[in-house]
Amino acid sequence: MALTTRKITLIGLGKIGETILSGLQKKGVPSGNIRASKGHAEGCEELSAKFGISVTADNRAQVSGADIAIFCTKPQKIREAIESCRDALDPTTLVVSVAAGTRIAQLEEFLGGKCRVVRAMPNTPALIGAGMTVLSKGSHATNEDLHLAEEIFKAVGRTTTVDEYLMDAVTGLSGSGPAYIYVIIESLAEAGVKLGIPRDKAILLAAQTCFGAAKMTLELGEHPALLKDSVTTPAGCTVDGLLKLEEGGLRVTLIKAVVEAAKRASELG
Repeated sequence: MALTTRKITLIGLGKIGETILSGLQKKGVPSGNIRASKGHAEGCEELSAKFGISVTADNRAQVSGADIAIFCTKPQKIREAIESCRDALDPTTLVVSVAAGTRIAQLEEFLGGKCRVVRAMPNTPALIGAGMTVLSKGSHATNEDLHLAEEIFKAVGRTTTVDEYLMDAVTGLSGSGPAYIYVIIESLAEAGVKLGIPRDKAILLAAQTCFGAAKMTLELGEHPALLKDSVTTPAGCTVDGLLKLEEGGLRVTLIKAVVEAAKRASELG
């Protein structure tokens, strides 16, 4: 069965839940096939009107009969959310979790059986359809389950899969990574301001430059070092700038940032 024919429930209609919901609708999943819940009754009616789907605070009612249940709650709420509707989940329901740091073994324990679980780690650019989501399948999930999860998150960006033991590293790299890039954009823009460029134009230049460099890396498929070399002409301006970056330890600092964030993700898990 294609994704568009599945009955899908989203538990926790916050920012990431709304993002996934919008992506599913854009992908062609009929609104009649989607249901959702949120923690409090207030706002349900407004969200129901906004998206044209059933939205209530009753997790049990919303997961009943679902082919796929996507838990979009915060990590500290995931156990409570699962246990509130566990007995209403059909044994054949695929459970997808985006709760950061919550391991598949924990999810399977909360579900209390041999449930099919896929763990997902999206990042915030999913909000504008440019996310990077990494997926791992549980011990009882099938390759078809993983394919369905990929289809869900392709609606909000790119996807890839890893073994779960790499998920903390994923959190440190792509999960936290946008924050590092924002610092780089901010720093480049500040340099532009120092050199006399108006702030709004400096931010535009910095952001579009980062976007263009990332797009070339993805679309050309070349190693970043080769792309860097293509900008670096002999005795030119860029090589002097690169020498200053190396002198300031940017490369090592970024590596350390990812490693530290991954370490913290492991502790939270």
